[in-house]
Formats: sequence, C-alpha cells, structure tokens
Amino acid sequence: MSVFDQPSGAALKLPLIAFLDKQWERVPEQRRLPLAVYATTQFLFLLWWAAFFPGALSYDSITYIWHVTTGPWLSNHSVVYDSLVWVSLNTTGDVWLLPLAQIVAMSAVLSYCSVTLREWGVRQRWAAIAASVPALAPPTAVFVIFVWKDVPFVIGGILVFGAAGRLAARRARGRQAVRDKAFYRTVGLLFLGFLVLAVFRNNGLLVAVVAAPVLLIALPSMRRWVLAATAVPVMIMMLLTGVVYPAAGLKTPPKDAVYAFFYADIAVAYKEHPGYFTKEDKALMADIAPLSHWKGRAGNCYNADWAMEKPMNRPEAARRNDELMALWMRVLKRTPDEVIGARVCRAHIAWAVFPGPKELRADTLLSDPRTSKTLFSYLKWNEDIKQSEYLPKLKIRPLSEPLHKVADFSWRAFKVPQLHWLLFRGAIWCYATYAIVLLLRRRTKAKGLGALLAVTLGLQLTVLAANPAPLWRYMIGPIFIGVMILPLLWAKPRFSEQDAPNAAKPSRTTLPEPKPEPAPVA
Repeated sequence: MSVFDQPSGAALKLPLIAFLDKQWERVPEQRRLPLAVYATTQFLFLLWWAAFFPGALSYDSITYIWHVTTGPWLSNHSVVYDSLVWVSLNTTGDVWLLPLAQIVAMSAVLSYCSVTLREWGVRQRWAAIAASVPALAPPTAVFVIFVWKDVPFVIGGILVFGAAGRLAARRARGRQAVRDKAFYRTVGLLFLGFLVLAVFRNNGLLVAVVAAPVLLIALPSMRRWVLAATAVPVMIMMLLTGVVYPAAGLKTPPKDAVYAFFYADIAVAYKEHPGYFTKEDKALMADIAPLSHWKGRAGNCYNADWAMEKPMNRPEAARRNDELMALWMRVLKRTPDEVIGARVCRAHIAWAVFPGPKELRADTLLSDPRTSKTLFSYLKWNEDIKQSEYLPKLKIRPLSEPLHKVADFSWRAFKVPQLHWLLFRGAIWCYATYAIVLLLRRRTKAKGLGALLAVTLGLQLTVLAANPAPLWRYMIGPIFIGVMILPLLWAKPRFSEQDAPNAAKPSRTTLPEPKPEPAPVA
C-alpha cells in the first residue's frame, strides 16, 4: 500500500492526494526509500536554512570571506572550501549558495545511507526515520547550514560510512569477488568520500590513514580496490599542499599557527613544574610573552588558542620557533606525563562522555550579530573585514521571522548543558557505534561488519592525535553516523546457506543477493 493511499471518497475530494498517490505508484519499489528520505531531509534542511538565511556564521566563516576578498589566500583552512566561498560571492554577491549546496549534498548522502541500512536488514520505515532524524534535530540540522569547511568534511565521512557498509554487505552475501557495476560504483563513492575528507580539512587525510587498515581487514577480497580508494585521496592532498598550492601563490600558515599545540604544551608544563625550567628557558619564554601569561591563562590544558592570545607575541614566536621547539623537546624529556596529559585533555571531546568543567563543554553560538557579541568582537579587531563590501551580508536575515523565532528557540533549547553529552559530544555515539556493530557481529556471525565502524574510529582517533580545543564540530560526524546506525540493534538480516553465484570463498552464512539498487539520488 502506498504511503499516499486514501479511502476512495477522500481521494475524490482531494485530487492532489490522488495525483500524488498515482505518481508514487509509478516509482520503482527499490527507489522509494531513498527518494522519500531525500525529499524529507531536503525539506527539513530548507526550513532551517530559511530560518537562518543566508546560513549560520562563525569566526571561520568571516575568515574565509577575508581570505578570498581582502587576501591573502592561506592554506591553513581548506583552499577548496575557500574557492567555493569565492564562487558563491561572485555569482550571488552573498554566501547563501554554499549552505544550499551543502543541503543538497547532505540530503543525497543520507538517502544513500538509508539504502545501506536496508541492505543490512533494517526495515524501510526505520531506515527512513534514522536517516531523517539528523535533518530534524537542531544540533545536526543547524550544523549543515553553517558556512564551515567542516560541513562537507562530515558529508564525506558519512558517504564513506554508507559505501563501506555496502561493501561489507557484499562480503556477508558471499559476493566479495563479484565485479559488477554496483561494485565499481560503490568503490567510486568510497573514493569520493575519502577525497572530500582530505581536501576539506587539512588533517582529513589522517582519517583515511586510520580507517584504511580497518577496511583492509574487514574486506580482504577487495583490498586492492579499498587501498586505491583510501591511498589515492591521501596522495592527491599531499600533491595539492606540497606542489599545487605553493605554485599557485597561496601562502602557508605562519609557524606560530602550525606549532601552537607545542607552545601550549610548554605552558602547561611550566604552570605545573616551574622549577624544572632553567634561566635560559625562562628568558626565551619571557621574550615571547610574560611569564605570568605562560603560567596563567596559557597554562590551561583545555584550549591551545588561549595560549596564543595577547600578550603572546605571535610574530616573535614564529621567528624563534626553532628555539621554542628545542625547549618543547626538553620539556617532553623532563615531564612526558604533562605533555601527554595536555594532549589528552585538549582532546577531551573525542573520548570523554561528559563535558566536565565549563571549559570542556562543546558549546557554540549561532553567530547572529543581532544576538551574539562574539562575532562583533571578531569584526572589531579584524580591520580588513570591517571595510569589506560584504560586511552587510555577515548577519542572519531570515526569510520568515516567525520561522526564525521557532528555529532559534529550538536551537537554544537543545543547548542545555545537561544534555551536551548526548547532543553535542560525539564520544558517546562512537562507543554506541562500536557496541552495536559488535552485537550485530555476535548475533549474525556476518563477516565484514568492521567496515561499518572504520570511519568513526578514524574521526575519533584523528581528534585524539591533534586537537586545539573541545569544539563541537570536530566530533559531529560520529553523531550523524551513530544516529543512523541505531536501527541495526533490531535489524534482521535474512541469511541463506547457499553461496551466491560467482562468489569466491563465501562465508558459511551469506546474505541473499538484494534486488538491483538504483544510483544515489543527486
């Protein structure tokens, strides 16, 4: 029965519903789930976009505009995303085109993942609900309309999850050796997901480095293809940063930005053990910033950005970076526990469920100049952007004021600190993902399920490796994936004892071959 089915009398009274019902019946059954998810998520995201038109803004949003209008272009942020900002400004005179494109891409990827869930035995209604929840819940829905390089980065991670899940399902069905159009399409999307991860955040290639071994173990008969899908994006990003960007005249970030983590490590160690520092060490530090700063706000373990604030002399720090790095090596040898502890503390959002002190809350503002002082403060000290012709555009101009009030209230209501652990921190969703995959493996004995957790593990360990602050957006990807993976708790994959045709070394129990799947909705 169609979702639009109505009693005959109602259909006569409501010709529009009858027409929609007829059109829906014409859609092939296998296409109905992705089409329904795409339409639903697109509609919901568009409501949020209209409420916060032209899109949610942050410090980074202003930095991108500064890069591509005033200059210089820098490679410390995603050059590809900066280019998209430039395209939006030069075609529309505004930034609204970019959040709109993000909505289209995210809706397509969520619809693709809904079919992945169906392949693993999730009922269609639950697959549709799980894929649509991120477009309804404020923490995930508002994220999609931010002018942030992190948005396409997360879209790439979700695409990797969907494609890896399809490949794992092929192995569970005993079709790991079959090379058909569906296989090549899935590998191509896996490659695209990793490429998006790499080019939209500078440390995105680390996700591929971590996820690749997990995928290679989970999908042994597809190793050559998986290796190509993970290694080639890494090489492309290395080529861009090492050759293309410098040749194009893009400036590399200053050393004080690249090595800020190390300066913060020194500050933490000095605050805890000032007696371990020699006169020469203190003299060097005093030339960069007063010792009271190193021992004070800079000496926190939560946020490396605090160490770089005034009175830190950042140009002097960049000039004497080699001396500071030599000092860091001495600090590491003397007090390795303090350095490691500082790194773990700054990565708190990646592994800890609860936020703890206020400094560790994954808080963020919808930087609407009408309500947020933080964006105003940024504009005050950035003299270049204050003179920009695009300054009037750097504020939220809702297409519907009543819709904005409802959306803004919902966003702020969901930011209640007591629920940060569930709504704004990805750690709990990482652990939920691992647990659900392990439970499904134990229940079904299906091989290849490790591929479902590969990108989540990569995202989590990448943040653990290097993180400036406990920022919400760094762990939002595992929230999207964790929500979608929940229905696997009740999934009932149908198993068959017969091997699939043309399968090499099939497992004892294999999933039946599904009906041909359509290409993802674009």
